[in-house]
Amino acid sequence: MNGIASQAIGVSKAIETLMREDRGRLLAALVARLRNLDLAEESLQEAMISAMQHWGRSGLPASPMGWLLKVAFRKALDRIRGSSRASKNTGEYAMLVPEMTEEEPDEIPDERLRLIFTCCHPALDPKSQVALTLRTICGLTTGEISSAFLDTETTMGQRISRAKTKIAKAGIPFSVPGAEDWDSRCETVLTTLYLIFTTGYVAGPTEARDLCEEAIFLGRLLNVLRPAQAEIEGALALMLLTDTRRKARIGTDGASVPPGEQDRMLWDQTKLEEGRLVLATAVARLKPGPFQIKAAISDCQMAEGGPDWKQIALLYRSLLQHEPSPVVQLNCAVAIAETGFADIGLAMLEPLGTELEAFQPYHAAIADLLAKTGQETAAIAAYDKAMGLIVEGPERLFLSKRRAALLVRQI
Repeated sequence: MNGIASQAIGVSKAIETLMREDRGRLLAALVARLRNLDLAEESLQEAMISAMQHWGRSGLPASPMGWLLKVAFRKALDRIRGSSRASKNTGEYAMLVPEMTEEEPDEIPDERLRLIFTCCHPALDPKSQVALTLRTICGLTTGEISSAFLDTETTMGQRISRAKTKIAKAGIPFSVPGAEDWDSRCETVLTTLYLIFTTGYVAGPTEARDLCEEAIFLGRLLNVLRPAQAEIEGALALMLLTDTRRKARIGTDGASVPPGEQDRMLWDQTKLEEGRLVLATAVARLKPGPFQIKAAISDCQMAEGGPDWKQIALLYRSLLQHEPSPVVQLNCAVAIAETGFADIGLAMLEPLGTELEAFQPYHAAIADLLAKTGQETAAIAAYDKAMGLIVEGPERLFLSKRRAALLVRQI
């Protein structure tokens, strides 16, 4: 009895490991042949249930992934045969038959790059790209994804379902873009990965799944599947360098702490070294891009002796050539102010007021620069405006502390 129980536990752990580490690869291999994401997911789930039963009786097969892939194909074929539309699927059925007669594959082709580009297709809205990527590649449940984005599980489930339907109806190809479309499509994928990362970074450690680690996993995966791509390396470096400071970003009083004031002993030195190495590799390719520049800015924020504001200001000027957005202009102005030219930085911020009126960091920056130029009463008013745009949390506590310090100075 103990032996049977022990075997059952071993099988359960093996399946859990497969689902955590190899689900994305299995799903991608299925989608590559079935060309239907829903069918692939449902067939893989059925194969997992069969594995619990069969492996519990006979033990693990020589190639668990190969067994699952073969059984999932058979499940898919059964679904097609049993469909009321079977007569319309004769072509699809014929395509699948050779797959069913093959031996269990020892090697599973890695089709995840194609699946990532499908999930991050520009035809889908950004939130759907994120949700579908987390669901298919990382294997997060709908509940875990909905929790991260503060949606109900039903709402998120509907979003994911609509995204799959759109892929099917629009005929979105399961493919890696060609050279002519690579840069724009790759940027969409990297932006999706970074959105996953920032969602986890802001959420903090309370989430059931660490989205920062999921995004870094995807960045590493992308770097392996498509090596020697400077912007992929830049995005991975950016996430690693930012994540280096995660444990230090909130002080013991619950307020956020700027990089220059953080306790460096709390920084993750392993990620810091890896991030700098990946960034150096990207920069050496001499193909600059926005993610590399942002990674370099993050690195400069952790320079010995404090942030290298002169270099940061230069980097933001370079970033403006790629992303001439009001937010980048805001950050550039703040960096220039930190070099000792607060009046110039303040003058650069004023024209951005209309576009950034509802953007809390804009008013926080105005408050800081007003304080630096001796306009304390106006600075306090700006802090009030910034705090009015945040209900609660570490950033509001940080602003409150800065405002309180100004009040003390006025006494």
